[in-house]
Amino acid sequence: MFRTLPIVLVLTIWSGSAAAQSPAPFLSEPVLSALAQETSGEAAKLHVERFSGLHRMRGSRPFRSATDYIVEKLKAYGLKDARVESLKADGVTFYGTQRSRQPWNAEFAELWELRETPQGFERAERLASFDAIPLTLAQDSSSGQVTAELVDVGAGTKEADYAGKDVKGKLVLISSQPEAAAPLAVERFGAAGMLSYAQNQRTAWWREDETLVRWGHLDDFAKTPSFAFMLSLKQARRFQERLAGGERVRLEANVRAGRSKGAYEIASATIPGREKDEVVFSCHLDHPRPGANDNASGCAAILESARTLAELVRQGRLAQPRLTLRFVWPPEVEGTLALLAAKPEWAARVKAAIHLDMVGGGPETKAVFHVTRGPASRPSFVNDVAEALADFANDESYRFAASGQADFPLVSREGGKEPLRAEAAEFSMGSDHQVYADASFGIPAIYMNDWPDRYIHTTGDTPANIDPTKLKRAAFLAAASGYVLATLGEAQVPELLGVIESNALRRSARMLERRATLPGDEAANLTRFQLAFERGVVDSVERFTPLAPASRERAKQFLDRLEALVGAPALSAVGAGAAGDAALVFRRAAEPRGPMTAFGYDYLPDKYGAEKTESLQLLKFEGLRGDGGDYAYEALNFADGRRSVQDIRDALSAEYGPVPLEAVLEYLRALESIGVLTLAPPR
Repeated sequence: MFRTLPIVLVLTIWSGSAAAQSPAPFLSEPVLSALAQETSGEAAKLHVERFSGLHRMRGSRPFRSATDYIVEKLKAYGLKDARVESLKADGVTFYGTQRSRQPWNAEFAELWELRETPQGFERAERLASFDAIPLTLAQDSSSGQVTAELVDVGAGTKEADYAGKDVKGKLVLISSQPEAAAPLAVERFGAAGMLSYAQNQRTAWWREDETLVRWGHLDDFAKTPSFAFMLSLKQARRFQERLAGGERVRLEANVRAGRSKGAYEIASATIPGREKDEVVFSCHLDHPRPGANDNASGCAAILESARTLAELVRQGRLAQPRLTLRFVWPPEVEGTLALLAAKPEWAARVKAAIHLDMVGGGPETKAVFHVTRGPASRPSFVNDVAEALADFANDESYRFAASGQADFPLVSREGGKEPLRAEAAEFSMGSDHQVYADASFGIPAIYMNDWPDRYIHTTGDTPANIDPTKLKRAAFLAAASGYVLATLGEAQVPELLGVIESNALRRSARMLERRATLPGDEAANLTRFQLAFERGVVDSVERFTPLAPASRERAKQFLDRLEALVGAPALSAVGAGAAGDAALVFRRAAEPRGPMTAFGYDYLPDKYGAEKTESLQLLKFEGLRGDGGDYAYEALNFADGRRSVQDIRDALSAEYGPVPLEAVLEYLRALESIGVLTLAPPR
């Protein structure tokens, strides 16, 4: 059994290992002051307001308006190569594992309730209008016009929901997302359209505001075109009460919308470095109106980071970076995957990504700001850089909030004065960072994001809930992190190693707490994995700059002492003696590149089969710290041509909690059957 060392002891054994950090890690006082003074939360808030007025669906005309606005601003800021990258989006072309989705535009949509008069039916109340509230029309709805009765079918996702109900040619009221109900409601039972009151993601504020309307979706590749309106919970309950009382509800729906061939149009610009390798600033521009925090805030913040860095370099207050800084505004996930897959020569030059998705939520949103690490399969020091800078911002903003005085409060005149309280977070999926971190691209990513947000994906996500101070801090952290990475050289390595060592001790302390809850073999596996991870973090520095012999020796001594402290286990039953299928070694095929889950399209169900995919054990597995999606994402990342199936199982167990070997093998075999993985030669 392993002895769990007290956390305080682990954190203080090398209390002097980290280099002094004053006034902020990696940044001289003049550079820090320049960045803090120049970054404007008010300017970023103006961008949020502009973006939030546009229903910026992928490839749509409003999306292009937002793109043109960004390019215009970038050129005004002095980024001379600002332009629009155009990539075909026709529903047929593949970019790695992403099947392109056609642009979607809506011209008109209204939903009316009718009342019966002696002269016939006439309009009584307008229930939804795309012009007034675009969110009331589900994304990817198709044109349609119908006057019909309303039928309540509950969730609408199982056959029992339709028992004894005639919905053919009628409108159905559903509690689920339209995409989930359409195969039965429309394709099987012939409903003319859907009215959904799907609620938001579950948080403490779920269903608290019954007037909110949630973003709805339909399947881009559905066989039968359809449309859906999104209703508030309050409106749906009124309908349910009337229908339950035997009243007949007659509605008129009129939709003019649809998909057409077009392009992913992506704003892009650079601040040239002395070298062609790049650090990329990323966000996602697409979202229904208003979409202020998700994700007008991230798009506005990196636009302000671009302005700040370009202006300071122009003034000579910042030196030209060694690496080029690039800024991109794609549609979520699919646009990033399209860029990386269509431009492999560019993807190969990207050393790191800084991705911002929801970074402006004020107190009303209840948001907690996270600086999220990359996956354990991609150990990298870039996350330590961002966490150290976030700690600095936390300390300064708290000092200001508590006393009214701080050297760098990072406060906007029109914003709040609350402390930032950014939290370092373990890897979680849900945005473009997971594309960069996919092993087929291998780009370490810093992910800054708010969660929870009580208004995400609803009509409540408005600019009124966005705080200029929060935007300033997010833009500052992004700009500072990117500049540190783009200027990193041998001179900064000692300080960087100090930060890595300090964070490694914290991570090891958390590992010891987890280890105490595991049986012996799994505890040994977790320890080995953590030690290998910390070696990987140190090794990742050489992606940016070579380690001098003295730095390499310092790192070795630290890792040796860390190993002695936590106890290096001998090879145990968990990872030893792999034989048969457990000894098989899989590696990623050259194509297709990208994760199995993209956006609006999933590669595995399409190529392997939906029913077979649903039966895979790993995708249904619930671990101690992750679900099936987490395990599946990392299983593919760990299939590197060196690890056996047993090794992959052990790595997944260390990261997310013990998982059966059979579930991992079954999933890898499924990926092999569709050409994503190949078997490596026997070792």
